[in-house]
Amino acid sequence: MKATGAQQTTMKATGAQQTTMKATGAQQTTMKATGSPQTTAKATVAATTAAGPIQPNSTVGNLENALSNSGCGTIKLCAAEPSGCNPSGDCSFLSARLASGSNYNFELAADSLGYIAASLTGTGSRQGGNDTTYVCANKNGTVTFIGAVLNNGVLTPQEQRVNNVKGSVNGSKIQCSFSATVDPTVTTRTTNVGLQISTGAFNAATGALGNPTAVLRSNTVNLANPGATVTNQLTSNSTNTTTTTTMSPTTNHAIVLQQSFLQAFLATVGVLYLALL
Repeated sequence: MKATGAQQTTMKATGAQQTTMKATGAQQTTMKATGSPQTTAKATVAATTAAGPIQPNSTVGNLENALSNSGCGTIKLCAAEPSGCNPSGDCSFLSARLASGSNYNFELAADSLGYIAASLTGTGSRQGGNDTTYVCANKNGTVTFIGAVLNNGVLTPQEQRVNNVKGSVNGSKIQCSFSATVDPTVTTRTTNVGLQISTGAFNAATGALGNPTAVLRSNTVNLANPGATVTNQLTSNSTNTTTTTTMSPTTNHAIVLQQSFLQAFLATVGVLYLALL
């Protein structure tokens, strides 16, 4: 009987081990469950980073809130003429904010009775050479969006990967916002591009775009860097043409000596003239 009891005790001990093993297995199950959210998070990040190109949809919704320069230099890159102006006023304005991959959120505003346009020039390309262009035109008091390319001063309609377009017209003030996939051939190496804001005539009946007049043409900037310095080359060139001529000390000294000699000569002539009288 005692032996049998010992055997029972042994069996109980064995059962305890089994219980322990089950507990250990539960812990393993818990650890696996804990790892699942981490795996999900990694998958989410990967999906965000690998966001594909935008599907084109140029339907224009109502822009309920006026555009603002709030966030310029911190969350979005801004180009404006005059520099630092607010798009709700007398201002030509373009902003770009990286969304993911090659997708950006753009804001565009300027004064025009026809259209306003934003053009992007790729690294190593000349501005105006088949530049990707986004056009917001005033069509009888509402905004219509037109994708285009700018080549040698002429805009030719061409579909661009754009959606979520919103716009408003208030007198001559046109404002629009949109999301766009920037062609990787444009943003080669660190997304360096040249920016241009232009305006032009628009035929609401035919949809024809007049030749653009550039209001702002920037230096090459990193489109993904909100803090990049944007310079309007159109105005900086005109303000740097003033030439100031400074005479050297040697030249000034020579002029002083010539003036002194002339004064002495005239004084001598005057004295001789009085003596002859």
